Amino acid sequence: MSFATFRGGVHPFDGKELSKDKPVLKVLPKGELVYPMSQHIGAPARPVVKAGDHVLVGQIIGEAGGFVSANVVSSVSGTVKKIEPRLLPNGNVVESVIVENDKEYQAVEGMGTKRDCTKMTKEEIRQAIKDAGIVGMGGAGFPTHVKLTPKDDKAIDYVIVNGAECEPYLTSDYRMMLEEPQKVIGGLKAMLQLFENAKGVIGIENNKPDAIEKMTALVKDEPRIEVCPMKVKYPQGAERNLIYAVTGRKLTSRKLPADVGCVVSNTDSVIAIYMAVCENTPLMRRIVTVTGDAIRDPRNFNVLTGTSYAELVEEAGGFTCEPAKVISGGPMMGFALTVLDVPVTKTSSALLCLSHDEVTEQEETACIRCGRCGEVCPSHLVPQKMMEACEQYDLEAFEKLYGMECYECGSCTYTCPAKRPLTQAFKQARKAVMDNRRKQQAAAK
Repeated sequence: MSFATFRGGVHPFDGKELSKDKPVLKVLPKGELVYPMSQHIGAPARPVVKAGDHVLVGQIIGEAGGFVSANVVSSVSGTVKKIEPRLLPNGNVVESVIVENDKEYQAVEGMGTKRDCTKMTKEEIRQAIKDAGIVGMGGAGFPTHVKLTPKDDKAIDYVIVNGAECEPYLTSDYRMMLEEPQKVIGGLKAMLQLFENAKGVIGIENNKPDAIEKMTALVKDEPRIEVCPMKVKYPQGAERNLIYAVTGRKLTSRKLPADVGCVVSNTDSVIAIYMAVCENTPLMRRIVTVTGDAIRDPRNFNVLTGTSYAELVEEAGGFTCEPAKVISGGPMMGFALTVLDVPVTKTSSALLCLSHDEVTEQEETACIRCGRCGEVCPSHLVPQKMMEACEQYDLEAFEKLYGMECYECGSCTYTCPAKRPLTQAFKQARKAVMDNRRKQQAAAK
């Protein structure tokens, strides 16, 4: 049997055996809840509560600040203590609403009411998703209601569920495909209501044979849905690679998936869509993988947004040793943490705690011009030349080398025998280019 894939990529140690066989454990927060107003791409949400206000589970406490923005919803009932800047897992400090949990979990009226999505209009489905504050939960955080509102609904012929979960150590999507597959399919059906010409495809890497088998059995009588087994390779789950593997269509940084007739959503985002549309429940929880060799009991947790990362470590039995490195997310694209006093957000996928920091333990040397970075680059770039442009602060050369097509997957850095910080340099160069473009646009106006 052949499996769909893309050219390039790497095969890092996946570490998934630490948590993949343990059922998801639901935990409730113990301390205060922190709700950042910027948990998504686009304009921050605007707080619509003030200190002293009583809030309910499911209540909107931050309203979308523009078209490309998303509501923020309280996951507990309690009292707003204050509104102040707080640290996010990615290192940004943003305005946040702090809520003291009363442990009563009183919900807003109507939350949890069952609805039949087949009897809802497109506008009603999109509004339910918007009200729920759903964003891309695979890491990017793009507001989902915007993604599901392309210029032409009829031009979309693929709605793809990203079940690849290629990032090492992460197993949350895998567990949900095993434990709540009906919600994945239900969310996909709700999305297909929006696009009458589209086929639904669930892409799953072939290191999850039980998930492939289960999902395939459940959709065998669904004429508009199929499962696409894919080869195990990082970064198979990157949007461009996933679209190419499933459809053969190529996507560049200057295009959106809708431009090639596709809509892509992460597995947990699709479940959130089902809960919003069919169960009238906003996005208030995340499935977070807490793992690594420095964690006593690695597993996945169903946790309310706003919960402190420190509480997740406690729920996982604490540390087996002082971790040398703690990462929010996976080892390839995650953010290194210096403190655990940060909240679980809509885009939190994992907390990885390692006893050794291989990055700092390795010594960087000069480029040996082996070409391995170019061989594994899924965007078919030349990282060696791009790095030369970065070292010379030559942003013009970086752009001419198609540096903006890099999506910072880390494959080049992983495979580099000289241990050069390629991805870090490209991240800084891309940011500088985008800053310059914004300045030029402002000047033109």
